[in-house]
Amino acid sequence: MKTLPRRGTAFDELMVGTVRLAGEAGARPIRLDLAVRADRVLLPHRTTDARLTGRVRIGGLADDPSAAGELEISPLARRRIRYRIELRSGERRLTLLGWKSVTARRPLESMTVLPFTLLEDGAAVGRGTLRFPLATALLPFVASWRFPRPAAAPADGPGATARAVERELTPRWDGTPGRTEVWYTTLTDPADGTGLWLHHELTAPTDGTPAREHGWIALFPPGGPPEHTRYTVEPGDADAPGRLRGTAGPYSWDLTERFTGPPLYTFPRWAWRRPLLPAAHMLPAATSRYTGTVTGPRTGLRLDGAPGATARIYGHGNARRWAWLHADLGGGDVLEVVAAVSHRPGLDRLPPLVFLRLLHRGRTWPRSSARSALGGFRTVIGLPEWTVTGRTALRRITVTVRQPEDRTLALDYTDPDGSRAVCRNSESADARITVERWRGRWRQEHAWVLDGTAHAEVGGR
Repeated sequence: MKTLPRRGTAFDELMVGTVRLAGEAGARPIRLDLAVRADRVLLPHRTTDARLTGRVRIGGLADDPSAAGELEISPLARRRIRYRIELRSGERRLTLLGWKSVTARRPLESMTVLPFTLLEDGAAVGRGTLRFPLATALLPFVASWRFPRPAAAPADGPGATARAVERELTPRWDGTPGRTEVWYTTLTDPADGTGLWLHHELTAPTDGTPAREHGWIALFPPGGPPEHTRYTVEPGDADAPGRLRGTAGPYSWDLTERFTGPPLYTFPRWAWRRPLLPAAHMLPAATSRYTGTVTGPRTGLRLDGAPGATARIYGHGNARRWAWLHADLGGGDVLEVVAAVSHRPGLDRLPPLVFLRLLHRGRTWPRSSARSALGGFRTVIGLPEWTVTGRTALRRITVTVRQPEDRTLALDYTDPDGSRAVCRNSESADARITVERWRGRWRQEHAWVLDGTAHAEVGGR
């Protein structure tokens, strides 16, 4: 019987306070926003070592979003909780050393007050006190606790990821009439901002006639209008995983695809495994990098590690109305949004369901892919601009997407039942993404601005 890896511990912590630097009469404000990760379940009777990452801000001195260090948690065995955090202030390297001495006589104060010393090159340059603000930070602190299983060992990790990606690239269609299966790749050339869209589709008509496979290639150069051409292929003539090659009229492409992230399920995973919904969407790899060449009559690309992704759709045809966004946020982070109104009678009267997945620092929000669709998330679909807003208990997000007309390409689809739909796609769209967290009031936690590098689409009938 296979043994599952043991669980770890993860939580977020906020502390605020003041620090008095050597030679200064007044104190400076200091704030720590920390993520704590341990490879074992934290139990109070034993000592647990954990990793610290996060942001440290000291008024007028430092604002380091990549601070890191160690945390020793031993409230009973050693009666202490010890912090060591390395941070930067310009060219200066500082170390924050803090120590909570846990005592039964003052349990609350000793667990929430952290005296600390600020060091530079081993010498003390400041002293201060940090406090855990119970009134505003207790609820987010409690809600952030997780007990995840650690990632597989490095020897198994890359192979396991590759197998998962290849499994999700395997064709799904089993010969059943009335089905549509789509593979598409979108990417941005980091050299000049040109966007690329490769679309491959299989459509099996509802009347039982033979399935047809076709697709298109579209380029979105920054200095001109989009260009494209369609092509047809022989059934089953699909690319091997990790390779994209083809010709269509004056266009040709030969790309290798390096998968740099795990699969991301935009819809609930069960919806992809069991085709019960009208359609389902997922990304075999949340992030990928592309190397090779693309040539066209007006545009030629020589790509080297261009960021993008390959996605898949399987279902009964296109929605009545929909909007889609893929935003590569850098550093392995990505935002994927699908908002749609079903074409099925009855369901077509509902407002758009929003499926939103934000992969940030290895964690996906919301935790459940059904969470955004079942409440609290809304979209206003239109052109040239559309928006998505949503919130959970402690976070909320605002997404604004803009598809300028001169950077948008209109193409038509034919469903298995013969009905038609039109998509308006831009692989050089703009996006503004803001994430806020509740800490007594809404405070901005993250923000991204994509100018011409977002991939977006609005469609309808």
